[in-house]
Amino acid sequence: GTPWSSGKPLSRPVQEQMWKVADDGGLKAQIPVSSAGEDRAVLLGFTMMAFSVLMFFVVGITTVKPYLNSNWVERGGCVLVQVELLQDWVECRGVSIMPCLRVTVNHSASGRASLLHHHEDALILAPQCFYIPKCKMEAAALQAEALVVKDNLGEQLGQSLACLTDPAKHRGHALLHRKYSLRRALLALLWPSLMLGGGALLVVLVKLTQQLGLVHRDLGRRGPEDRPLHVQT
Repeated sequence: GTPWSSGKPLSRPVQEQMWKVADDGGLKAQIPVSSAGEDRAVLLGFTMMAFSVLMFFVVGITTVKPYLNSNWVERGGCVLVQVELLQDWVECRGVSIMPCLRVTVNHSASGRASLLHHHEDALILAPQCFYIPKCKMEAAALQAEALVVKDNLGEQLGQSLACLTDPAKHRGHALLHRKYSLRRALLALLWPSLMLGGGALLVVLVKLTQQLGLVHRDLGRRGPEDRPLHVQT
């Protein structure tokens, strides 16, 4: 007979079950469906992991790859010998032009003259210039900024500065600072790593909660007649 025709009151776990008509006309219990909140939590977890993969891709191209391809190392110091502001202006990131401040140093280890650059981007975008200013500034502001930098460097003529060189790829050039360092690469990888771990942890916790809920529901469905009898002797 049916569960409600036996005359016995239904247990609460049975009342909480959802029933549906089977193909043969009988009734069978339907598998409990996860709540909407759990579905949203799982979706949020997978979305976080997808965004973290995208962030890994972007960080790998913009930060990690330049660091791995960079061979700039410190091999002695550089003596500042000349600071000059060229008359011809150069292109600034393709949006304007800027005054070119050329700084010449002598490498203390080899005695060879080299052009000094603030960091890698300055060498790539303007091989003859020391730095790259904000390109959207007015010409007068660019000129004034270049003069300030020139005066500051001019006060250090004849002094030794810590510099980086790469004779294999960039002979005749030196860097004052390294923009793409190991510390910067690790910091750039930190946020996508945290997002990936957080998304995976969220999905695992939701799935674990669902499994524990199923186990608890199965234990609650068992009535006294389903429990094993212990006979005392």
